[in-house]
Amino acid sequence: QVQLVESGGGLVQAGGSLRLSCAASGRSFSISAMGWFRQAPGKEREFVASISRSGASTYYADSVKGRFTISRDNAKNTVYLQMNSLKPEDTAVYDCAAGGNYITIATLATAGDDYWGQGTQVTVSS
Repeated sequence: QVQLVESGGGLVQAGGSLRLSCAASGRSFSISAMGWFRQAPGKEREFVASISRSGASTYYADSVKGRFTISRDNAKNTVYLQMNSLKPEDTAVYDCAAGGNYITIATLATAGDDYWGQGTQVTVSS
């Protein structure tokens, strides 16, 4: 099982950038697809981006395509989310998750609150 800790969130003005990190422990990291999700206040959690085990394939929600980039460093057991051109509607708590496939991992967005950790808060001011 993979244990995950997110970091890198903060307050940024619209148009700015942040890079989130998700540090994993456990031997399963390199054989797991990884994904980022977010939940804004009063809204359902949504899928943001995912990456395959090797890092060769990625998948993005339409709302972030062209602005966000997911990457991973298997030597460091870490997955990143580079967020550029941030908008106020990107404000949310961001969580990462591990799964078997970089496409089907998106379905984890429907997992209950007890599945998720603390996440990292991203606030974009207008």
